[in-house]
Amino acid sequence: MRHLALPILLLALGSSTAHAEPWTYTDGAGETITLDAVPTRIIATEDAAAALIPLGIRPVGIIGNSLPEDAKPLQGLDLTGIEMVGVTHNEIDLEKAAMLQPDLVIAEYWPLDHEWGGGADVTGPGSPLRDLAPVTGPAQLDSVVGLIAEYEELAASLGADLSDPAIAAEKAAFEAARDAFSAAAKAKPGLTALAVWAGNDGLWVASPKGAAELMDLQSWGLAFLEPELNPDSGYWETLSWEQSDRYQPDIILIDNRVATNRAAAEAKPTWTAIKAAAAGAVGEWPAYWLRNYGAYARELEKLAAVVNAADENLTE
Repeated sequence: MRHLALPILLLALGSSTAHAEPWTYTDGAGETITLDAVPTRIIATEDAAAALIPLGIRPVGIIGNSLPEDAKPLQGLDLTGIEMVGVTHNEIDLEKAAMLQPDLVIAEYWPLDHEWGGGADVTGPGSPLRDLAPVTGPAQLDSVVGLIAEYEELAASLGADLSDPAIAAEKAAFEAARDAFSAAAKAKPGLTALAVWAGNDGLWVASPKGAAELMDLQSWGLAFLEPELNPDSGYWETLSWEQSDRYQPDIILIDNRVATNRAAAEAKPTWTAIKAAAAGAVGEWPAYWLRNYGAYARELEKLAAVVNAADENLTE
């Protein structure tokens, strides 16, 4: 009977292949990707991985902008068994990536820059990574909540079970934190905020219109001062440290992607010329890296505490 085993096996494999459904996805750049079957071996940028892992989609590789212990999007996530194929922006270990035999690369499209996350040399048109697998993913939006919803749709198409109680629990925690933050902000309608990065050569002031999480906070009741953007930027105005007191908000939110950013600001002699800095009305801005409800809930709880402690009449 052994001579019958091979034909039976081949028949079974043929039947499985014949019933495989094609997978189609239209990405944030408007391109449609079609594969013969649902991809299972995915390489993701750190932002995409931070969105997908809590939804039950575990990539085989991650393209990071830094070491995983320093990557804000990856904090608190189980990375067991996932290969880091990049730890520097715009760089990738192509040999490692090839060994993972990816079906798909998931990144994010940034409309203001017309670029994909990870860097042009890694995920852009003509990059060697695209010879291994197509690059796709959602576009950056004007809301992190909206971006998470886009990832939920993508994850479901990849086989995620969005009815998992763990996913529902994280969403419920986020909604509670959002409501608490909104109540705090709306209780102080005169309160103004400024989101910044402390650079060596000056203070970088962020436009809320260039950051999805700032747009969310604004929609939930927190008012931001609007900077005059640099001519070549949709994100920032750069002030010399001598001009750092140009804007006088009631609270300052410092970009927390780098742990030393606040210390760098506080080391500048003119930092306390900003009244909010002198008053200690300073909190953290989770700049550009929020991709899941769990992380968003934790950051909102910290932001609500800053708002609750603030004086909305500080700069009158």
